[in-house]
Amino acid sequence: MDLSHYPFASKRNTVISNRGMVATSQPLAAQAGLDILKKGGNAVDAAIATAAALTVVEPTSNGIGSDAFALVWMKEDQQLYGLNASGPSAKSISKVALTAWGLDKIPMHGVIPVTVPGAPAAWAALSKRFGKLPLTEVLAPAISYAEDGYPISVTLGQNWQNAYKKFKASLLTEEFSAWFDTFSIDGRMPEIGEVWRSPGHADSLRKIAATNAEAFYQGEIADKIEAFMKQHDGFITKDDLASYEPEWVQPIGVHYKGYDVWEIPPNGQGIVAQMALNIFQHAEPKWQDADTLHKQIEAMKLAYTDGKAFVTERAEMPVDTDILLSKTYGETRYAEITDTALTPTPYDIPKGGTVYLATADAEGNMVSFIQSNYMGFGSGIVIPGTGISLQNRGYDFSLDEKHPNFLKPGKRTYHTIIPGFLTKDNEAVGPFGVMGGYMQPQGHFQVVTHTVDFALNPQAALDMPRWQWMGDKRIEVEPHFPNYLVQALQRKGHDIHVAVDGGIFGRGQIIWRDQKTGVLYGGTEPRTDGTIAAW
Repeated sequence: MDLSHYPFASKRNTVISNRGMVATSQPLAAQAGLDILKKGGNAVDAAIATAAALTVVEPTSNGIGSDAFALVWMKEDQQLYGLNASGPSAKSISKVALTAWGLDKIPMHGVIPVTVPGAPAAWAALSKRFGKLPLTEVLAPAISYAEDGYPISVTLGQNWQNAYKKFKASLLTEEFSAWFDTFSIDGRMPEIGEVWRSPGHADSLRKIAATNAEAFYQGEIADKIEAFMKQHDGFITKDDLASYEPEWVQPIGVHYKGYDVWEIPPNGQGIVAQMALNIFQHAEPKWQDADTLHKQIEAMKLAYTDGKAFVTERAEMPVDTDILLSKTYGETRYAEITDTALTPTPYDIPKGGTVYLATADAEGNMVSFIQSNYMGFGSGIVIPGTGISLQNRGYDFSLDEKHPNFLKPGKRTYHTIIPGFLTKDNEAVGPFGVMGGYMQPQGHFQVVTHTVDFALNPQAALDMPRWQWMGDKRIEVEPHFPNYLVQALQRKGHDIHVAVDGGIFGRGQIIWRDQKTGVLYGGTEPRTDGTIAAW
């Protein structure tokens, strides 16, 4: 039986419920969140439980050493809250220190690209401000999965095996040995359906739960991280960890045809999706129309070019976000779109690894949450005996002193992970997100236009074939993308490439809430092991 072979088209319907819903890329994680709802937790508790479980059941994309962002709608307050839990670079790192080692760019793997992880602090901050249940109860399902083990699912197994083969060939020094100790079974890569356990991971989660994350930033785990960094010439110290606090932020919004589309402000790249919508709203979209697709692609290219040029820590951006989301900006950039493909000058666009989840409860509270190791398993660094894999978010820093995202001590880098949220007339419509590195704002843009312009239900909005701008005039489209549209876009000057599968086009989740009845409508990603747990 080949669990990776699916020769026939299948169909998912929108999931409908009214007491609670959790949508994410792993069934076991979704179930963890639903279990917490049934125990009396709210949407925030469910989001934390799901996020913690995802560090165990989808380690190919995230871990305890991840960063995180959240948008939280609290019904009683009628307000949307934003949390930026991305961590800064070490206080001791600098261009001078790296060039002394002969480096002219940040390496992808190893201790150097590791920045302070924000995910455990995000869980603690969300729980303290909005949660109903103690963190010890909320993290219990994740601890159980790590301690007792779980069978590896299909897409998870494929990504795990791909990463294992790459790491086996390239990560050959001693600092990476704990990764292989943690993510192997009997010295080999795991197989789909095989049960994997991580007792060290369970122990770390238990300590985080018992101390509201203080063990990670000020206690025993922080000591282990610092010791490992010292041993391998890394920069992160216990002081870097102890001084970290996630930041509560005011979400930024853009109005799009009767709806407000909300994102976390920079250093995240959510503003790119908003800029593209701000440009494209001047078009008159038509269903499955080549000219509409052309203008969507051109709007995204223009937005991304500006995003890569300007987005970094908000205080260090050379232009204010209000200008990038202004009516004048959208009109001016839209006027630059012609009948043929433009050639902007973006930076190279790498791939990424992230998990996204959405939750909702019967009271009307809703959460859009995302966390990531950045590129798959991240830096390849695992702190021995802890199950903690560390992200490689620092890889995006520039060593060009003229670039806004230039590396500085204690600075947060340009960040790819972005949760989204939709409101209408100051009422929550719901959370949405599409993970996947630099696909994320492109996925947000496409999901919103599918929903608003074409009135697609949440499952259809996720099912619709996607495109991704890769740089210059190159556009990747999914294998089932309509051929007549591929040909029409080629005639407009786009360099179209049909992908072998849908793996690079992101993985999304949506939950919409009927404002009158409170009924929830959920869609989940067909391109992964996604599921919706509903009550």
